[in-house]
Amino acid sequence: MEGGTVKRGKGGPGKLKGRPVDPVALGEVQALLGDAPRRRDLMVEHLHKIQDRYGHLSAAHLVALAREMRLAPTEVYEVATFYHHFDVVKDGLAPPALTVRVCDSLSCELAGGRELIEALRQGLGTGVRVIPAPCVGRCEQAPVAVVGRHPVAHATPAAVMSLIGANNTECPVEPYVAYEEYRAQGGYKLAAECLSGRRDVEEILKVMEISGLRGLGGAGFPAGRKWRIVRAEAAPRLMAVNIDEGEPGTFKDRYYLERDPHRFIEGVLIAAWAVQISEIYIYLRDEYAGCRAILERELTALTLNRPCALPPIYLRRGAGAYICGEESAMIESIEGKRGMPRLRPPYVAQVGLFGRPTLEHNMETLFWVRDIIEKGAEWFASQGRNGRKGLRSFSVSGRVNKPGVHLAPAGITVKELIDEYCGGMQAGHQFYAYLPGGASGGILPANLGDVPLDFDTLHPYGCFIGSAAVIILSDKDKAAMAARNVMKFFAEESCGQCTPCRVGTAKAVGLMAERKWNQPLLEELSVAMADASICGLGQAAPNPIRCVMKYFPDEIK
Repeated sequence: MEGGTVKRGKGGPGKLKGRPVDPVALGEVQALLGDAPRRRDLMVEHLHKIQDRYGHLSAAHLVALAREMRLAPTEVYEVATFYHHFDVVKDGLAPPALTVRVCDSLSCELAGGRELIEALRQGLGTGVRVIPAPCVGRCEQAPVAVVGRHPVAHATPAAVMSLIGANNTECPVEPYVAYEEYRAQGGYKLAAECLSGRRDVEEILKVMEISGLRGLGGAGFPAGRKWRIVRAEAAPRLMAVNIDEGEPGTFKDRYYLERDPHRFIEGVLIAAWAVQISEIYIYLRDEYAGCRAILERELTALTLNRPCALPPIYLRRGAGAYICGEESAMIESIEGKRGMPRLRPPYVAQVGLFGRPTLEHNMETLFWVRDIIEKGAEWFASQGRNGRKGLRSFSVSGRVNKPGVHLAPAGITVKELIDEYCGGMQAGHQFYAYLPGGASGGILPANLGDVPLDFDTLHPYGCFIGSAAVIILSDKDKAAMAARNVMKFFAEESCGQCTPCRVGTAKAVGLMAERKWNQPLLEELSVAMADASICGLGQAAPNPIRCVMKYFPDEIK
């Protein structure tokens, strides 16, 4: 059989047609895939194998992969070109052997990311490609460059060039609580009790409900209620864990995975037991190469020395697409497709991964399960301030002395967070404004710094907490600048599926570049995006625009 496209008729498979398969490329792809299944849902994984080996995706390799997977080359090509981290060769021009990505999202721009890009472009030779990148999840280390897979904290041109000179491009892994140490500290005892029947499911569900734990990926849906909803659906039920934290300003999931991965994995097993899950899929963003190495190693250790019965657990790798943080887009990506959000209803709890009822959770939500059950619902619920329940992991970056993940009571105010946890403002900077929920959550002035930070508390002000990514601006910054930065991010990360988002974000970038904003037109555009976009990206994109017009009008007149 020759060619890469199957033409099918009523009588069954017809002749293959289209670009001929290069036998050398076919052999190379077959060697990379080995005995791995050629299922459609492994499309992104197989593309990664080719990208990792050759540094790009050639037309010959894409056609060969299509042949192996019994798909049309167009199906492979549309997936490969959707994701930022796949370098599809066009016009026969392969990219340079090494790529340096420099984050240009808001926290890194505040720390000089734009100047770093220009300095590296001037200082590095033609054999190295320097490109701006959306948030890489290390905002507390701004500005950040990534040399190959090696992140460079507080990057300078000299630090980046020294890594390149040393050929040090793999992501290092710092010490963390590994499997044996976690077991020695009582880890997996609770999971073993659950799976052996010594714990009652109804008891666990009630503890989760009373605790008030809500989804910590941004939506805030009560975790215990979600477990009940999915458990009531017909089997088989699946689980999809979302670790694609691409929201600018967010890095809490990475922080916990780099330190205590098994606390998260045990939470996964307990949730899977309570909901009677058949298979577990963990979707990890591609920027987190160190976390991927940790999870691969520790899942292997868990499997080789099982503390209890384990359902199948699959680790899937993202490929650089912010939209895949949306639950249905993530599911599409796991299924080997472009990460485009689905229309709802039906919701993923009813029709999710592979058409089955799916329990979708953020990594940090599951991280707290063991502590809540062992210490009791009241322990967690009693932690809040200002009438709120629980703890929040705030990813704080910007103009503070101690950026980082700060575990604080839900309902704390941003002023309290800065003073009590972040060591105050940087020298010479006065608190001016803040983004309470990353790029999507809007922008508020300092005189609203006493609003409790939690789910629902920020809605009256046109904002939301989302994943608790707090970016602090000072009197040296402008809210309009911050809004332009995040709108550029939205325009670049829109999946393009729906017109209000695809066209609206791009149009907004142009309008916001003007010194004086056309506010009536921007408001009209905001209404269209918020009301007609399919998913949260387009629906939340107007938040920064509206906040600047409402709270910082002097900056845009």
